[in-house]
Amino acid sequence: MIRKLAAYLLAVIVAYILASITATQSVIARLAEMGVEVNFADRLKMTLQDIAGMAGMFLPMIAAAFLAAFLVAALFCLWLGRRPIALYVLAGSVALIAIHLSLNLAVGITPVAIARTMGGLLVQGLAGAVGAYFYAYTNRWT
Repeated sequence: MIRKLAAYLLAVIVAYILASITATQSVIARLAEMGVEVNFADRLKMTLQDIAGMAGMFLPMIAAAFLAAFLVAALFCLWLGRRPIALYVLAGSVALIAIHLSLNLAVGITPVAIARTMGGLLVQGLAGAVGAYFYAYTNRWT
């Protein structure tokens, strides 16, 4: 049980960090398009500030979405009689995409700017997939 909890927390943290980094780099890319020069030190500083600053809002959302997604994936695994890693990867991807889409539908906003485009939304889904892969890979024999 401790191993599963540790794997879950690792998955949440990996997905959160990747989603935050991609969101920050997207904003920085938009600044560059407007002619604002951002050097490497500033990129790193902005990225670390966003990782810390978004934790209060975005990290719990990812944790809740992953909990629901992994429970559904586990039920499918029981039904299928095996533990396909791809099922968890899909669940993690859908979880992050669902966060952004449900916020947009519920309150009409997309607080993470990268998710306002289809490409950005898919990148956020990829962050969820990578986090979920860590969970599934860690639990592949249990």
